[in-house]
Amino acid sequence: MNDIVKILQQNARISNAALGEMLGISAEEAAEEIEKLEKSGVIKGYSVIVDDDLYDKSTVYATIELKVTPQRDCGFDDIAKTIMMYDEVESVSLMSSGAYDLAVEVKGDNLKDVAFFVSERLATIDGILSTSTHFILKKYKEKGIFIDSEEPDERGLV
Repeated sequence: MNDIVKILQQNARISNAALGEMLGISAEEAAEEIEKLEKSGVIKGYSVIVDDDLYDKSTVYATIELKVTPQRDCGFDDIAKTIMMYDEVESVSLMSSGAYDLAVEVKGDNLKDVAFFVSERLATIDGILSTSTHFILKKYKEKGIFIDSEEPDERGLV
């Protein structure tokens, strides 16, 4: 199971036949294993990693740090669920310690859209004490995939 997940994380478009060959099982067995992982909820979905410099240069990403007052009986969960429902939100994570409680990754068509989202939507949610927005200037690697078209120079790596 772990091997299937690792392979699919690197290439979700791999054929069942190729996956089976890599794992020493048949294509049908590979398909059955993937179906089990999907039905059990281990695999939540599949996505595409895009080089926005080639696809849409105007797209803006930001990480927003939120200081939050935990809610009685549910902690941070209800606030996180509220934030998750916005289309701009790519991910929401609870942080273990530090200056903020939730990290929110957002995507917008431009800087103004992200700023509006933070000031008019996030900051107005009950329980959010403060926000700190960090705009992402360039992505080099995402989900283990190199975004920059150049291959990394590994000569200096030990």
